[in-house]
Amino acid sequence: MEISRETKAAVRPALWGAVAGAIALAIVGFSWGGWVTGGTAETLARNSAATAVVAALAPICVEKFRQAADASTNLVEMKKATYAWDQSKFVEKGGWATMPGSTEPNSAVAKACAESLGSKKAVELRG
Repeated sequence: MEISRETKAAVRPALWGAVAGAIALAIVGFSWGGWVTGGTAETLARNSAATAVVAALAPICVEKFRQAADASTNLVEMKKATYAWDQSKFVEKGGWATMPGSTEPNSAVAKACAESLGSKKAVELRG
């Protein structure tokens, strides 16, 4: 079975149109349509989960800090540190960012805890 020259001439523009349409669809979909690759979706999911964990554990850290016998003194000491990194290290060393069931402090939780303690009305601390 042989395809005639006229049929080939009629089909060729349609095939090129389909190819160009597929390319345009991919460009529009990935640029403006919100499409992502599997790797990007996995990275976004991992980041979202890590953010949620920090958001859930930071209040526990703050409460552990507040329940310490010398919370007011600790808050003054923490605020003496001029850099946020030093404040989060202070929280880590105090053990408030070490969650039950783990042996190491979570640095992201310590950072969020220090930020929360520094910005909230921390005058309600025991001590």
